[in-house]
Amino acid sequence: MTWFEAFIIAVVEGLTEFLPVSSTGHMVIAQAILGVKSDEFVKLFTVNIQFGAILSVLVLYWKRFLKDLPFYYKLLVAFIPAAVFGLLLGDVIDAALESPLVVAIMLVLGGIVLLFVDKWFQHTPKQDDTVLENINALTDPKKDEDDHLITYPKAFIIGLFQCIALIPGVSRSAATIIGGMSQGLTRKNAAEFSFFLAVPTMAAASGYKLLKAMDNFPTDKINMLLFGNVVAFVVALLAIRFFINFLTRNGFKIFGYYRIIVGSIILLLMALGVNLSIV
Repeated sequence: MTWFEAFIIAVVEGLTEFLPVSSTGHMVIAQAILGVKSDEFVKLFTVNIQFGAILSVLVLYWKRFLKDLPFYYKLLVAFIPAAVFGLLLGDVIDAALESPLVVAIMLVLGGIVLLFVDKWFQHTPKQDDTVLENINALTDPKKDEDDHLITYPKAFIIGLFQCIALIPGVSRSAATIIGGMSQGLTRKNAAEFSFFLAVPTMAAASGYKLLKAMDNFPTDKINMLLFGNVVAFVVALLAIRFFINFLTRNGFKIFGYYRIIVGSIILLLMALGVNLSIV
């Protein structure tokens, strides 16, 4: 992997981590287009830079993290399912990460789901129009009066939805937001809880992947890994600002069409014999 390739993949991660389009799937696609072969460092890179993107949540929502202990207990409860399934299915997930076909199929299927999500979980305009006017309001701990709606059972169910995103091409953001909406949360509140849940989830995934790679970690690549995290962090800061406002005002449908188009293009290219393998 070159520095330019690392930059492109990190930008893709930062842009897509919080959009319901699958950041992992898009990194697999970017990797295939760039011709980056999937070695151990590349696998580590694509997982670890997601932590850089997640750090943007801590920066933008730092006031919301200065809360009482139940807030963290609920995050822990929601985190446990993905932690368990991630450990049990680690090798299967790694194998799927090398398959653009899996990504393409899940992009299309996930896109179809997103076309109907807004109808399935309709909220009154008043609920979603109470979206705060700017990012300062969104991150104000005094504005989280709906947090009490997330009970421990609901947090666990949202965590089960997150497990679906272990399949490359399934968006973690979309899965957890839909999980939250299925429990009666507005799009805004579901999206914010999805952001918060991403912090322990991606921190654990990045740390575990890094720990497994320590014995064979190429020390000459550490600067590239840090560079990827910084790029993903900066780009994700901008992406969050866009997504939280767009989603609460417009819903999921446009992301559904986007996923279907991208997935269909990949399937068409593969049907025409274009080699998108990253093995």
